[in-house]
Amino acid sequence: MNLQLTQGRLLTLLQLSSPALPIGAYSYSEGIETLATQGTIATGSDLFHWLSQELNSGSIRLEAAILRWSYLAASQPDFEALARWNQWLSALRETAEMRSQSWQMGRSLLRLFADLEPELTEQLPGFARQGDCNFAIAYSLVAQAWQIPLEEAAIAFLHSWAANLISAAVRAVPLGQTEGQRLLQQLTAPIQTAHAEIAAMTEADLMACNWGVALASMQHEALYSRLFRS
Repeated sequence: MNLQLTQGRLLTLLQLSSPALPIGAYSYSEGIETLATQGTIATGSDLFHWLSQELNSGSIRLEAAILRWSYLAASQPDFEALARWNQWLSALRETAEMRSQSWQMGRSLLRLFADLEPELTEQLPGFARQGDCNFAIAYSLVAQAWQIPLEEAAIAFLHSWAANLISAAVRAVPLGQTEGQRLLQQLTAPIQTAHAEIAAMTEADLMACNWGVALASMQHEALYSRLFRS
């Protein structure tokens, strides 16, 4: 399927990847609040290093890779492959909190999609309508249903991930709004590099180093005060 990014599809992609989309992404920090409290992330440079390393070797790469393959499976459609990748992503999570976050965001996105496009919900696989659909899978299903080209949908997914975590750091570290926008601009090249590498991945390349995020996630619930959900 060779889709073109028309103006209409571009606007739809901007809606899908917007931080204002009501799926709850703003309420999670993915360990950044813990790291800010501990002093590991205290400056914009610290945050840039952390997010760059995540793009280079973290689990966001696996999510983006499976998003791509799920998009292609949805276009066939191959519900068996979609279910397999959803189970794989659920098993990937090192903590219950991270798995719950992915399920909650996926569930919220598909609920919103059903409200916006009730006639298209019958195209969704059964597991997606039952509530335990990971966000990357839900994103791929919605992007494919809305006929957004894969390459643009995939890089927007990475950009949205970075924008949400920078927004969290602006509040948790704290950083200024201008510093946050400067960091997002500086992440343009790392996002493009990661996007290109992920596009070339095969199943044999599915590996990540994510222990720092996992430890920060596990410690988050024990913080004295919290701005974000565990």
